[in-house]
Amino acid sequence: MLSNFLGKSPLWYKFTIIGFIVFNFLLYFMLPMFMDKQAAMSILSWLFIAEFIFTLAMALNCYPLQSGGLLTIQILALRLTTPQNAFNEVSANLEVILLLMFMVAGIFFMKPLLMYIFSKVFIKVRSKLILSLIFTLLAAFLSAFLDALTVTAVLISVAVGFYGVYHKIQSGESDYDASGIADRRQLGGEALEKFRAFLRSLMMHGVVGTALGGVTTLVGEPQNLLIGEKMGLNFIEFFVRMAPVSLPVLVCGIITTILLEKLKLFGYGEKLSPDARKIIEGYVEEEDRLRTPKAKYGLIIQAIAAVFLIIGLATHIAPVGLVGLGIIIFQTAFMGITEEHGIGPAFEEALPFTALIVVFFVVVAMIHDQHLFTPIINWVLEMPFDQQPGMFYIANGLLSMISDNVFVATVYINEVFEAYKSGNITKDHLDILAVAINTGTNLPSVATPNGQAAFLFLLTSSLAPLIKLSYIRMVIMALPYTVVMGLIGYICIINYETIAQFMGLGF
Repeated sequence: MLSNFLGKSPLWYKFTIIGFIVFNFLLYFMLPMFMDKQAAMSILSWLFIAEFIFTLAMALNCYPLQSGGLLTIQILALRLTTPQNAFNEVSANLEVILLLMFMVAGIFFMKPLLMYIFSKVFIKVRSKLILSLIFTLLAAFLSAFLDALTVTAVLISVAVGFYGVYHKIQSGESDYDASGIADRRQLGGEALEKFRAFLRSLMMHGVVGTALGGVTTLVGEPQNLLIGEKMGLNFIEFFVRMAPVSLPVLVCGIITTILLEKLKLFGYGEKLSPDARKIIEGYVEEEDRLRTPKAKYGLIIQAIAAVFLIIGLATHIAPVGLVGLGIIIFQTAFMGITEEHGIGPAFEEALPFTALIVVFFVVVAMIHDQHLFTPIINWVLEMPFDQQPGMFYIANGLLSMISDNVFVATVYINEVFEAYKSGNITKDHLDILAVAINTGTNLPSVATPNGQAAFLFLLTSSLAPLIKLSYIRMVIMALPYTVVMGLIGYICIINYETIAQFMGLGF
């Protein structure tokens, strides 16, 4: 039983998870002996959050669905939340679940097109700094109009494809650079580690870019839409309202990308070695030469599907997940993929993460039912008005690092809107608090994979073990961005009116 429990996970990890479960049961019965039951359940709930974060941090030892899932079953068993409330959280986030199921699968069928485009970019752009800026800016721009998870799915597909190319060359007996030395000898050992570091840094620049762009517009992140609807803002009005914070942060984020690459700090700055570049160039040229008419036809279909995808997402003609399902149907129908075993692999990447997200919503339901954030909300609302925007920003940022940022934004915007309706705050004060809530849940939350769904998606993807991207490494690589984005965002919030006037946006 112990051998099978959590499979190939280290023995210490298996005993840790068993210890968590036993310890939680003991505390459930013992804590009420020393304090009132509500306080005891609050302490136990915070402990569950810490344990769940631990399972995410150990994602490379064991996929969090199993270890984290056991903890959420215990949460339900101890009645810290109910199955119905967990289901309500899932229902409220159905669009996210549909997105993960269908959009990621739709991107899977576009992989040949993405590889064709990005292989040209990789070969033509020889500067790692320029390549890093392309990833950051492209991810930011796309996330402003699409959504972070879709953009991250594209980035993951590209990186997995390039790692696959590297691995294929390394495993064979080819000599694409005509050096007289087998490519596998040139690409192994230290060269492989450098290639992993090269891909790691590009991926981190990309996912941070999704946060930089996602905060700017009404459709960039799910909580943006929620806050925009509550405040009655359209696309342009939302962009203008966030601009005094989002645009300075975007500029500082780009400057951070440049400095990290130049100074080679926090795991950034690794370049593609000349040998690896030459070998990959030779491989890409041979692939182009050997591409069949059927493969070329497939690229045309995928390009048409990409146009449909951009139009569908930009116009919001349907929920994102349904747009994804549409491009699956279009691509498979016109490329002749009509057998079940040909379609199935497209869902292998997305469904484990979708299941993990549903498990995470059980934790969110527990946070809601145990009112874990209520004392913090009340404390901030009792502060002097001039201090509230800055403290709302900090509180939303810190809570979003450990919880779902959509949930945090929902709780806070509803509370301040109630305060406005009851006459406790003015409309102008409500507007600045809404900006603080939106930017607070979007910017500092890049600190951990818990805070941003795009980060968690990357951490639990098939790419993460290939490029050795662990939870701790992701936190370390995100740290400079967290400090810069969090600090600049805070400065902009407490000086919001001054910056707005400077930008000619007098509200």
